[in-house]
Amino acid sequence: MLNMARERERMVDRQVERRGVHDILVLDAMREVPREAFVAKEMAEFAYEDSPLPIEAGQTISQPYIVGLMIAAAQVRPGDNVLEIGAGSGYAAAVISRIAGRVHAIERHAMLSKLAAERLKRLGYDNVEIHTGDGTKGWPEAAPFDAILVAAGGPAIPQALKQQLGIGGRLVIPVGDLQGEQRLVKVTRTSATSFEKEYLGEVRFVSLIGEHGWGEADAPARSAPAPKTARDNPVSALIRAAAETLPDFDDPAFGALFDRFAGARLVLLGEASHGTSEFYRARAAITKRLIEAHGFGIVAVEADWPDAASLDRHIRGRPAPAHAELPFRRFPAWMWRNTDVESFIEWLRRWNAQRPSDQQAGLYGLDLYSLSASIHAVLDYLDRVDPEAAAVARQRYGCLMPWAKEPQSYGRMALTSGYAQCEAGVVRTLQDLLGKQVEYARHDGDSFLNATANARLVKSAEAYYRAIYYGTAESWNLRDIHMFDTLCALLEAKGPHAKAVVWAHNSHIGDASRTEMGMVREELNIGQLCRERFGAAAALIGFGTHTGTVACASDWDGPMQIKRINPSRPGSYERLAHDSGIDRFLLDLRPNVHEPLRQSLLGPRLERFIGVIYRPETERWSHYSECLLPQQFDAYVWFDETSAVTPLPTRQTPGGADTWPFGL
Repeated sequence: MLNMARERERMVDRQVERRGVHDILVLDAMREVPREAFVAKEMAEFAYEDSPLPIEAGQTISQPYIVGLMIAAAQVRPGDNVLEIGAGSGYAAAVISRIAGRVHAIERHAMLSKLAAERLKRLGYDNVEIHTGDGTKGWPEAAPFDAILVAAGGPAIPQALKQQLGIGGRLVIPVGDLQGEQRLVKVTRTSATSFEKEYLGEVRFVSLIGEHGWGEADAPARSAPAPKTARDNPVSALIRAAAETLPDFDDPAFGALFDRFAGARLVLLGEASHGTSEFYRARAAITKRLIEAHGFGIVAVEADWPDAASLDRHIRGRPAPAHAELPFRRFPAWMWRNTDVESFIEWLRRWNAQRPSDQQAGLYGLDLYSLSASIHAVLDYLDRVDPEAAAVARQRYGCLMPWAKEPQSYGRMALTSGYAQCEAGVVRTLQDLLGKQVEYARHDGDSFLNATANARLVKSAEAYYRAIYYGTAESWNLRDIHMFDTLCALLEAKGPHAKAVVWAHNSHIGDASRTEMGMVREELNIGQLCRERFGAAAALIGFGTHTGTVACASDWDGPMQIKRINPSRPGSYERLAHDSGIDRFLLDLRPNVHEPLRQSLLGPRLERFIGVIYRPETERWSHYSECLLPQQFDAYVWFDETSAVTPLPTRQTPGGADTWPFGL
């Protein structure tokens, strides 16, 4: 459950004040007004995202930053008489009402007027009057106004609004054409006949409809069509010229296209969703090439360490432990239990079967959701090598055991208690393990690596489940730092010449500092940390698609579904790639390779992120964020139409020993 007050505070700090709105009256008003009360219930979880949101009558509630910018530009002050044109849901009027003496807001849709008035009354904002009418005419009955704000773009500044300003009054309005070329204009009335004009920057608003704006039927007819081909869009034409067409996955030429990254120590391969077959098959083809031709020996994946360890034993021909359970059974099982992963795992098994153990490729998990399994793995290891240490660790881990199956409950308990009850014990257990590295690793280096990785996971998971109650940025950062630390520990354990391929979502492997994640939400990720630590020795490769099908769920822990992916949004990076007219390609985004293209792609623009949850009905707000693609990735792999992965059964069948851990 989101803490809306905390999310609202973050919105103001990160999306409004950090972008240059410093008027303390505006900031305090935005901290007070609950934006979630002005959108539909199903959109409430997105109330504090940095974007407009849909409301009734096909309209939108403006982006928080724009609301704050316009109120600050209008210099609304206590006691002011203010007119707002385009009341919409009533949110901006509510914010203005926390500063001004009186607010009149005009909305041309009667239904929106009624709903806005009801919301404002319910919230006790009794200094606002909502009127239904043509906002381009203003509201002369309540003039003169100290400030007028217009939340829609017209062809020119309506004279009627200028005349309703008092001397010294400020009017803030977007002005421009119907193709979206709008500028925010501030007009100040300096005398009965004179006005000063100031331009505040480019914006994009819905059309201002009315007698002194656009005509009702005129606006849609004059809207420009979206580009359909590369010939219509110069950026898509540059993509077409730079794109390297991808052959079939089984063609050796597919993997060979990525030889340009063979000199890196880390090659990070993304995915735009967790349920798309083409992404898995492409990563498998690239990884095979890096293993076969370039000496990569670590495959690190966005999966829990114990589950990946089961696969690692399988590909090395080692037997499953007597108590082994099928891996990857928790939600979302299809992410790793699918036919594409099975095919790659069996290739790794065949590859390793022909090589001594020190030349084999290994598979390792980076994630931290396996608290219970990792606790048992550490204890099992210590029982074998140091029973006295096992007894101490068992006592320390005993603090966490009541919550091991449902660790979120531990987070709630720790928050309620006001301290991290189990932190010291899990940290000390990891420290003790690392302190005896020389002694323990003598018995079996791989077993020691497995034990320390699980101990590190327990330590990180304890912190993670506490952090989820303090906000998404804190918990996200803890998780990605854990994955990065695990990756670095793998490289260190395997020696100075070890090279790794990482499989994770685009949101983890693209440089977060060049996306909305880092620039607005203060989130970091593996890709950013790898660039900071390894520089050019880390290659970040993103993946994208325009449409197709995807394996996903509608809610966390919900059943897997096959859903149709909406065509990519106009103006997004995905739409630019689609408009190139090439079905599948590799785009090299490194500096000085295709520099005109690289510069043209710097925006920022929207990019789509589909995880295990996909909600097409709220896709713009659920799955798109602003990014700087050429700085986020070193290369981009494109499949115009993609298909869902095929999941595997989750119950082991008789005779499964030969096919463990898949049990087919």
